[in-house]
Amino acid sequence: MLRYLTAGESHGKGLMAILDGVPSGLAMDEALINLELSRRMFGYGRGGRMDIEADTAEVVAGCRKKRTIGSPIGLLVKNRDHKINELPAVKDPRPGHADLAGVQKYAHSDARDVLERASARETAARVACGAVAKMILKEFGIRVLSHVVEIGGVKADTKGLSADEIAEKADMSSSRLRCADPAAEKEMCRVIDEAKQAGDTLGGGFEVIVENAPPGLGTYAQWDRRLDGALARAVMSIPAVKAVSIGEGIRAASSKGSEVHDAVKYDSARKRFIRDTNNAGGLEGGVTNGEPVVVRGYMKPIATLSSPLETVNLDSKKNSSASTERSDVCAVSACGVIAEAVIAMEIASALLEKLGGDSMVEIKRNYEGYLKQLTEV
Repeated sequence: MLRYLTAGESHGKGLMAILDGVPSGLAMDEALINLELSRRMFGYGRGGRMDIEADTAEVVAGCRKKRTIGSPIGLLVKNRDHKINELPAVKDPRPGHADLAGVQKYAHSDARDVLERASARETAARVACGAVAKMILKEFGIRVLSHVVEIGGVKADTKGLSADEIAEKADMSSSRLRCADPAAEKEMCRVIDEAKQAGDTLGGGFEVIVENAPPGLGTYAQWDRRLDGALARAVMSIPAVKAVSIGEGIRAASSKGSEVHDAVKYDSARKRFIRDTNNAGGLEGGVTNGEPVVVRGYMKPIATLSSPLETVNLDSKKNSSASTERSDVCAVSACGVIAEAVIAMEIASALLEKLGGDSMVEIKRNYEGYLKQLTEV
């Protein structure tokens, strides 16, 4: 089982993460971690912080000669902008942010003490951890990718596209928003520009696809070990995400069973059970069924507006305008990358739990045995 903790504030010295449960013998690719961090910073509508930081991670523990040794992995992402002690107090909490709830919970008089940790800046540490999880999954041929499906009410049409086609079209080298529908992306950029001019922000939706996850990850035996529940919790924990669906979960709620459930077939050549459709999103009963795992997350508009909403001053208790911080207009593309990271963590954790073992050699041996077992069912 993989687990991790993060620490650090938005304008502190840096962000730290401890990732526990990584097997020994995994080749540590720091360049891959840094690529994932750069993907997190990318996207049309991002704010000024992206021009200041150029995130890189340093592996400070858990490796020797660029290979994991079985002990916890220590990761450090330093902040260039680390003037936390010089920044002004925040007395006018922002609607939609953790400012007011955090002040009330922790008995603060300054929302700065809340927003520095509640900031989505923390997710850089999670993306670093997720990159390590992706390294584990790659050893078993499992790929995790994401793309933007909606921004500001503009929806992308990707029906009929394969995962490879989506990955190519939504790559940040060819897409400003990591959207696989160029026409929709153009309109998305237009509504982002309109929101920026109006001092407003936009939310949207993203989809994460996990390819080649074997059947049998997760379990229906206990509620808290169902993999769909773990995935939903992981994505919902990302700042600003307010809804999560698995496969065609939202559409399924208003459909008939005959229109939703994926008929089962058997491929005798490959000795595996298959489905022509994947409305279940690769999960049945909290367990992977061998089809791609598909998760959608829905992000609300960012809470910091350059044309701020009404609030109440913490000291005077009188009406005021909400504080403003350097922020994004839209960060849905970045949110998709963060979702890749947390989903990779959950899939890798379930894989390691299923297979057992403390080294990559042992786990791969167990995996081969499990794949053989599946052909005999």
